[in-house]
Amino acid sequence: MLAIIEAAGWPIWFLIIASVIALAIILERLWSLRAAVVAPPCLLDETLDTWRRQGADDGLIRRMASGAPLARVLAAGLRNAEQPREIMKDAIEEAGRGVSPELDRFLTTLGTIAAMAPLLGLLGTVFGMIEIFAAQGPAGENPMQLAHGISIALYNTAFGLIVAIPSMIFYRHFRARSDQLLLDMEQQALRLVEVVHAEPR
Repeated sequence: MLAIIEAAGWPIWFLIIASVIALAIILERLWSLRAAVVAPPCLLDETLDTWRRQGADDGLIRRMASGAPLARVLAAGLRNAEQPREIMKDAIEEAGRGVSPELDRFLTTLGTIAAMAPLLGLLGTVFGMIEIFAAQGPAGENPMQLAHGISIALYNTAFGLIVAIPSMIFYRHFRARSDQLLLDMEQQALRLVEVVHAEPR
């Protein structure tokens, strides 16, 4: 690997830094966008059971407001459980807009890396081509300089694509995952509204 980096020249370091950042974001998002972290499957049923037993007291709301994103959305609904249905829905929608940036965190950076990595590879290719043309001198070609220029051009092009393709795949995956989690939270929050306003007080 060190030999490849040396052959690729200094432009490869920009791609290496980009790949490290992209890998860190991918691992962090894989961990953070798990359903068990964002919207635990039994949370709504447990919340409704607690609400039926003790009502929407301050302790329950405070505990949920510091929990998972879904818990914070449900807490916003419970905080307005005594209000009309539309006010409760508005509070839930506002809370949903509040947790949305948390689900999309770092995705702009990942998308930027996916878009910029081929350009960084192209930049390295251009420097490699410059090296190739510089090898053409009055005394003929300099084989070592020519080979070095070809190495810079090819390695940077390849590494740019190697960084860009997985970054774009995971960027699209995480965008879809974030949208799906938001939809799931919205559906569960609406179910909370219907249950709260359907049951006698």
